[in-house]
Amino acid sequence: MLKEKTDVFGRVTDIDVLNLKSLAARAKPMIGPGEYGYISEGSDDGYTMARNTTAFEDVHMLPRVLRGVEAPNQQIEFMGSKLSSPLLTAPIAGNTLAHSSGEIGLAKGAKEAGIMMSQSTFASKTIAETAEISDGAPYMFQLYMPKDWAYCQYLLDEARQANASAIILTADSTLGGYRELDVINHYHLHGRIANLEGYNTGQKGVGAGGLFKESMQNLDLALIDKLAAYSKLPIIIKGIQTPEDANAAIEAGAAGIYVSNHGGRQLDGAPGSIEVLPTIAQVVDHRVPIIFDGGVQRGTHVLKALALGADLIGVGRPFSYGLALGGWQGVRNVAEQLKSEINIAMQLTGCQTIADVKKMTCTNSFKI
Repeated sequence: MLKEKTDVFGRVTDIDVLNLKSLAARAKPMIGPGEYGYISEGSDDGYTMARNTTAFEDVHMLPRVLRGVEAPNQQIEFMGSKLSSPLLTAPIAGNTLAHSSGEIGLAKGAKEAGIMMSQSTFASKTIAETAEISDGAPYMFQLYMPKDWAYCQYLLDEARQANASAIILTADSTLGGYRELDVINHYHLHGRIANLEGYNTGQKGVGAGGLFKESMQNLDLALIDKLAAYSKLPIIIKGIQTPEDANAAIEAGAAGIYVSNHGGRQLDGAPGSIEVLPTIAQVVDHRVPIIFDGGVQRGTHVLKALALGADLIGVGRPFSYGLALGGWQGVRNVAEQLKSEINIAMQLTGCQTIADVKKMTCTNSFKI
């Protein structure tokens, strides 16, 4: 078993989470204005980013009573991995912007909390570095499809060597959305883009703007089979926002659907993720698992997404803020806060297991 290395994990401390919404303001002075703007901002006017959270208010749970619920069990199995809770650290680029440990701290926190971790192509630590810390814990790799197939092969080889459960192909980010704080702060993602360095390009500190230029923009359904054939891993498509795209991806061989609008960082004016989930889940019809993210800040949000058809719930920015405030322990603390809220909500809705949550009746006023 890997021994903890304090020099690798950096500054580590437990944090009193209270709630996920409060973490942003607390983490801001720890991160710096440019970095905080990059992490926190949505695109354009921020409508979709805000709607991701506010749309949960339009979903109502119908609680059941006298159901004999005393100690709810939120454990699940997802694509062969046993998890303590249906939670995922959503893939975020350059986590050293929040804390010196970056993805190493994120992986350690996720492992200690017993939840699924995912790592971005644009991570500040290599896949191998993260895998060493994960040490067999549940892990998925998120791929921004490069124009260079040899570089793509390198990434897939590394992910397979790291025992990744699946490859998450991000399909909604062939270029970056317009984010005004980055313009005001003259900010471009900087620091180490470790997986590019690992490919032995000789480039150091390559910014994400340059990487987006090297990302493939003419993505199509044929990529699903190409990636699956080479990697021998399940391919999950991230950025699905319509039933039509979900069905097309499954028919083309996708092993999972990831409902997401990239945290409101891409197309502003799109609906909140939770608004599109019910119709997507209806067309998926349990053929493949569904991952969901977008604006999750409460345990009740997790229950609502599960009841409307999701199988695994991604949380992004709050884990970055927890990392900034407490390193890997802050990540674990954020996960444990959510798990505590999930337990409370499960008991108050009469749900003993996550299978019960998925059968729970939820009403909504969405017209999508």
